[in-house]
Amino acid sequence: MSAPAQPATGDLRLYRRLLTHVLPYKWVFALAIGGMLMVSAGDALIAVMLKPIIDTGFVDRDQAFIQLVPLLLVLVGGTRAAGTFIDAYCMTWVARRVIQDLRQNMFERLIRAPVAYYDRHSSGRLTSRLTFDVERIAMASTGVLRTLIRDAFKMLFLLGWMFYLSWQLSLLFTVILPFAYIVFKLSSRRFRKINEKVQETVGDITHTAKESLQGQNLIKIFGAHEYQSLLFLRANNRNRQKIMKAAVVAAASVPLMVLISGMGVAGVIWVALQLDITPGTFTSYLAAMIMTTKPVRSLSEINLAIQSGLSGAKSVFKIIDLEPEPDPGKEVLTTVAGNIQFDGVSFDYGQRGKPVLKDISFAMPAGGTVALVGASGSGKSTIASLLLRFYAPTAGRILIDGRPLESVTLKSLRDHIAIVTQDIILFDDSIRHNIAYGGSGALDDAKLKQAAEAANVMEFAADAPNGLDTLIGERGVRLSGGQRQRIAIARALYKDAPLLILDEATSSLDSRSEMHIQDAIARLVENRTSLIIAHRLSTIHHADLILVLDKGRIVQHGSHAQLLAAPGVYAKLHELQYRGRGQVEAAAAAVTAANAAR
Repeated sequence: MSAPAQPATGDLRLYRRLLTHVLPYKWVFALAIGGMLMVSAGDALIAVMLKPIIDTGFVDRDQAFIQLVPLLLVLVGGTRAAGTFIDAYCMTWVARRVIQDLRQNMFERLIRAPVAYYDRHSSGRLTSRLTFDVERIAMASTGVLRTLIRDAFKMLFLLGWMFYLSWQLSLLFTVILPFAYIVFKLSSRRFRKINEKVQETVGDITHTAKESLQGQNLIKIFGAHEYQSLLFLRANNRNRQKIMKAAVVAAASVPLMVLISGMGVAGVIWVALQLDITPGTFTSYLAAMIMTTKPVRSLSEINLAIQSGLSGAKSVFKIIDLEPEPDPGKEVLTTVAGNIQFDGVSFDYGQRGKPVLKDISFAMPAGGTVALVGASGSGKSTIASLLLRFYAPTAGRILIDGRPLESVTLKSLRDHIAIVTQDIILFDDSIRHNIAYGGSGALDDAKLKQAAEAANVMEFAADAPNGLDTLIGERGVRLSGGQRQRIAIARALYKDAPLLILDEATSSLDSRSEMHIQDAIARLVENRTSLIIAHRLSTIHHADLILVLDKGRIVQHGSHAQLLAAPGVYAKLHELQYRGRGQVEAAAAAVTAANAAR
């Protein structure tokens, strides 16, 4: 019998935690409570005034009182109107501040969450929590309190007046309260479960919509409109079904509460007819009793808002409770020579028996260039992720200038590393601000322009409508692939870090764009310790050391010339790439000759 009490205890704990976010604004909240009292008192005074209006005004025809009635009604109405304004404005102010604080806390937790967290959660569902779930809390944190306090006071005022007029009738009326509580309890439990499912379906809708909107070019190319529409229809329909289940609970519980109240009202009227009371007393009592049905209905509906808000709060606090990236390091790197050593490093993504890296050992001398080559899935990008401490090795260790990587602080480590990847992340801002994103402190315009020149950004920025201040659109959609890469290289140059990671930075570019990028990369790697993940072998001829990976192991290592001279994976890859490039170049020459002959 004790099991059902556990969810209630959990709900209470969760709600108390939610209310702690209201406490910083307690004085504005107190002002709102004052407004609620004015509204509640104003409503109750209307029922109170009916007794003298009927008995003294209509029955006794007291002219002095009749002249006073309009003034009293205006006074009550004015008090109620002022209270309504204070209540509504102050509670909205508190609600929006709570939402702002929670959303800010969520965002700050998310951007500091470990990379592994994003491996398990889609960005669409996280965006849904950040936008939709946190909004639902507004009703639970302040809207519910507003209804609870205002209507509870109204109930107290009205019940107090009813007991004053006739305690016999009032005792009969209160018999209905246990039945109302039973309905309240059963509906709350069911509504809470359904609302958690509703939240999941909203996350599915957001996830499907985001993927479809981001991949709209691919949808057009492959004619996948119907398929994507079907995916969205399924998610949309699941959301509708869950909401309709919640609507059934709401539609059933509220009328039941009203029906129970109505039965109480009917019983009270029947008993009142047996008692000796004045017309004014009965009218005032009946009005007060009828007026209690609205707060009773509101207080019964409040459960739906509480359960909806608590469902949202549960997912919101899951994010707020996220542990940030583990940072056991205490030593702050001030200067970095750039000596990197991988010593027997192994790693897996939490899948036992499926290691991604197996006993990886190599050294990167300061100012040297090490290139990683291998098929997709061989572990190249994982090595870069371990160097950035996105993940920790499951075995072995990584050293930077002789220090264990985990002994230095994350910030100081990453402050000394710049990265350029194939999948360039640019922000919906100007070229200038996307380049400056790589730096810290005040923007150094001279340094920024120097980086833009070195990365060949000025070649296209000079012709842009606003130069470096030209907006590039979401993810740089208004730029070509090569232009986006050059901005990324300029960003790395502006950061001017001693360690550099190039993750297949030219693999998706045409030959002409590659020439510009290679020119910029040549400037970028000067005097830096560089780790290059290569797809095109032509980009790593200059590397001091080339590591060939296969299924998480280093199967060959040496310079470009040494690896070509030895039979093995590298020589085969080189032959395949250059044979393919030769065929493409021959075909292009044939087309050019044919066009010239015309």
